[in-house]
Amino acid sequence: MLKDKVVIIIGGSGLIGKAFVKSAMQNHATVINADINQPNTKLDCEFIHTDITNKNSLDNLIELISQKYGKIDAVVNSAYPRTKSFSNHFFDVEYEDFCTNTNLQLGGAFLVMQRFAKFFKSQGYGNIITLSSIQGVVAPKFQTYKNTQMSSPVAYSAIKSGVIHLSRYLAKYLKGNNIRVNCISPGGILDNQNEIFLSQYKDVCLNKGMLDPDDICGALIFLLSDYSQFINGQNIIVDDGFCL
Repeated sequence: MLKDKVVIIIGGSGLIGKAFVKSAMQNHATVINADINQPNTKLDCEFIHTDITNKNSLDNLIELISQKYGKIDAVVNSAYPRTKSFSNHFFDVEYEDFCTNTNLQLGGAFLVMQRFAKFFKSQGYGNIITLSSIQGVVAPKFQTYKNTQMSSPVAYSAIKSGVIHLSRYLAKYLKGNNIRVNCISPGGILDNQNEIFLSQYKDVCLNKGMLDPDDICGALIFLLSDYSQFINGQNIIVDDGFCL
């Protein structure tokens, strides 16, 4: 489905990013994993160290890949930079930490969009796919955290709602340039969470509850493919009905 497409997956060493890399490769894309960290499992694709908060790092990535392959068809941003205090409960969040995390994630998302949009405009076409979350679509369902130490980070909601609207903004801003900008908002992803939380989360979903990273890949492959040629400025929610 993606034969002859050159796809950069930023954050390809992460939980969702690794699934994205594997799925795009299985669909015959040429995949580049651009991440600040090496993957902890072997991914049979090119790796380029990339910092989404550094303009020169992104520009170097674009120059290197465009010169090597003669084009870049799409970029997917699944990077998830954050501080150790990111998950603090609302009243424990310091102003400085809130700003730092917003700068890292939302600022980084902006920079990825800006640098790749500039390149795609000069190339004459392009495809930008961002990663948001259900927490950027609706308010957290705090009942899912009852009797656990977990919560939904306040910065996460601010960042992920911002990513959705940035994507819409850019899609409209680039009208007439043959560049698509879309977003995927996954539900919760399984990552060794508390069993109490998993049960309570499933109660607000329709079937499975928390999802595996592979469950998000169908939406990604669709947006990377020519079957989504005229889908632009959209946010595709993959959440087993959490947002209903």
